[in-house]
Amino acid sequence: MAEDLGALKSPISIRPARIEEAAGLSALAMESKASWGYSDAFMAACRDELMVTADDLSCASSAYFVAEDQHGIAGYYGLVDEQDMELEALFVSPTRMRQGIGQALIGHAKTEASRRGRHRIVIQGDPNAEAFYLAVGATRIGVRPSDSIAGRHLPLFELRCAPEDRPGA
Repeated sequence: MAEDLGALKSPISIRPARIEEAAGLSALAMESKASWGYSDAFMAACRDELMVTADDLSCASSAYFVAEDQHGIAGYYGLVDEQDMELEALFVSPTRMRQGIGQALIGHAKTEASRRGRHRIVIQGDPNAEAFYLAVGATRIGVRPSDSIAGRHLPLFELRCAPEDRPGA
């Protein structure tokens, strides 16, 4: 079921991602990550980690959602519910950044985590996205080694999901 978020600069809806969208979501992740000015070598090293597969989209322990408008998919996020509820991915098309889409996706992720009975989301973020995560209410709790770049450490955040984030609360 799509959720209408008309309070944004332009109307979007958020709905579950479809398996046939995996390649497009992967391309969006690469484009979004590259917008930070990373080198081609860096991007090549991150490629596998940024890929979204059909298995990711159909796994019972994960949930992927896309934000779309009249032009198509503007961003997406993925949650993985294992030991912790973790934000696996959150990417917004570079042409749609700073329009409220990331904030809407985070709000939706908090609701989804609460719906699954979780009270917090752990986020391993790109250093360039730290200000965004802090602005949406996350707290920096440490660092985690990158899975893609040896010796690189990424900021680790915690985002609390309050009871009012639960549907019907």
